[in-house]
Amino acid sequence: MPIAATDYLEAIANLPNGANITFDGVPWQDYEHLLADLGPGYSVRIFYDEGRMEIMAPTPAHERAKNMLIALVYALRDELDVDIESLGSTTFRSKAKAKGFEPDDCFYVEHFAAALHMEDEFNPRRDPPPDIVLEVDRARTSLDKFVIFAALGVPEIWRVFKKEVRFYVLTGDSYAEVSTSRAFSFLDSSVLSEFIVMGLAEGGRKAARAFRTWVRENRTDLNR
Repeated sequence: MPIAATDYLEAIANLPNGANITFDGVPWQDYEHLLADLGPGYSVRIFYDEGRMEIMAPTPAHERAKNMLIALVYALRDELDVDIESLGSTTFRSKAKAKGFEPDDCFYVEHFAAALHMEDEFNPRRDPPPDIVLEVDRARTSLDKFVIFAALGVPEIWRVFKKEVRFYVLTGDSYAEVSTSRAFSFLDSSVLSEFIVMGLAEGGRKAARAFRTWVRENRTDLNR
């Protein structure tokens, strides 16, 4: 039996922080209608993969880890004096591939200029995907989000799980875990993990300042 749009909205309204809910057999148009009905500024993350739709509600701890990593990315940007543009939790979707996602955050580095000229919605025929997608995972989900990211061509993922950062780069149609970032070849995931732990324990300002010092001492030319 088809699910009414109001049922999706009611499920979102009653979704506790940290919980997720999955719907199967969701037509593409229902997914798009839900996004339109929610309008701008909603806090949940919605993922869609060929009829399966998962809605996730972040927790305060999730948001702290996300914001900590964002602060470190901006410290990296300022210390290297390079352009990095965030598009936050923009919805990236492709009707042709029947896939869509909303990252915790995303960054344009190599394609910085494209981010500046992107219009109201991401157009997969015209716009490049973000160079880096940031994902903070605190629980298992039923969707393989990496499959969605790969289908839309995201070249690099920074995933945080239990205060540990891991890097993944797109190789063919799947991701391989690597120790160093594709976008910043001198940056090791274990180093970034150390500063995440510092920031969560001692505050973002202290961690960002210490990270800038580390970048200053270890930086090399961007690998691009």
